[in-house]
Amino acid sequence: MKILVIDDHGIVREGVRRLLGTIPGSEVVEAGTAQQGLSKLRSESPDIIVLDINLNGSSGLELLQRLKNENKTTRIVMFTMYSEAGYVSRALRGGASGYVSKSAPADELVTAVKRVAAGQRYVDREAANELVFSASNEEDPLQKLSNREMEILRLLGEGKSLLEIANTFGIAYKTVANSCSRLKEKLGLERTTDLIRFSLQNRQA
Repeated sequence: MKILVIDDHGIVREGVRRLLGTIPGSEVVEAGTAQQGLSKLRSESPDIIVLDINLNGSSGLELLQRLKNENKTTRIVMFTMYSEAGYVSRALRGGASGYVSKSAPADELVTAVKRVAAGQRYVDREAANELVFSASNEEDPLQKLSNREMEILRLLGEGKSLLEIANTFGIAYKTVANSCSRLKEKLGLERTTDLIRFSLQNRQA
């Protein structure tokens, strides 16, 4: 079983490589950027991809779509610090077969990779709980947002300026500003500071 780990932190990749290397018959390769991930997908043909949502210079959710478009049979496990239901449900709808929070016990990632390799789906306990509680909220405003809008909202909550967000995605400042305007309209908010507060509140929920 060949596993591709896509994460922009070298220490994380090293830890995941060693962890997943304990699975009998596994071979682990790494990529630090979205472009490297796509290149490795084409050259290595991995059976499983372990993908972070938070990638420097790219969106993990958008990369998920690109990876699935390249090879629909490749199974993907999202491995990220975000356990909020909005991210979990969006990743699963986007084609991910598994979702594991980086705060989960290490053996959960191993379990997820094994289950997904066997053709099953897997969501860690924390993320599953978030999904259960979110299901009772029929008016989840995050469901109105596109993947790009979700990522912009996340980056605002992390303290990034509009210019920094534009540079992250390689798009124009005006495009980000227009996206913020749409975000405020969809979420019923008036100011960018309200978007930041909303993002922080949803991360803490």
